[in-house]
Amino acid sequence: MPAQVAGILLAAGQGSRLGRPKATVMLGGRSLAERGVALLADGGTAPVIVVTGAAEVDVGAVRPARAGPESQAYRSLLVLQMRNKDWQTGMGSSLAVGLAAVPQSCAAAVIALVDQPLVGAASVQRLIAAFERGATVAVACYDGKPRNPVLIGREHFGEVARLAAGRDVGARPFLRANPGLVTQVECGDTGRPDDIDSQQDLDRIGRLIAGSHSFPVKK
Repeated sequence: MPAQVAGILLAAGQGSRLGRPKATVMLGGRSLAERGVALLADGGTAPVIVVTGAAEVDVGAVRPARAGPESQAYRSLLVLQMRNKDWQTGMGSSLAVGLAAVPQSCAAAVIALVDQPLVGAASVQRLIAAFERGATVAVACYDGKPRNPVLIGREHFGEVARLAAGRDVGARPFLRANPGLVTQVECGDTGRPDDIDSQQDLDRIGRLIAGSHSFPVKK
């Protein structure tokens, strides 16, 4: 039986350059939080833990996009919202909150960022497949460059949180300190990791989504 893998969506920031919290930004009729939850759920993670801070999201309205026989009540249980009261200290504290909320039944977690809506669910699936083959740390790469999402095995949760504490970073310090543990998983054909940091980014990515029915969309 495959190991259960949780999803963690880091969605706590205030989006200072964008002018509003990214989790609530609408793109193609869905908020970035909804898109992030769908990414992780459709990629095979459960539950999906949404870490918020600057703004709350309506967890009841955030559903996996994947069709299935589950009732609406059951599907809503797949998504948990955890508020990071220290969100202003940066992404590291949000990552710690998310890792602490992962159920004991989960052997690993896939961590995604709320501001990368072009990342494809197949990248999450590939990270989980790498974990099932024995990797305890796996990173999605695009044309050979490591980006997001990232899978972390439970045995590394404590060290990941410790190295990220007090910093506006996610798992990067842990990955840099432990290169021998990292399995790189090429995902350039599944999507792309463009960040939304400004209104210009949002407009550009909105045009890409509106003009394409499949991903990846290459530059």
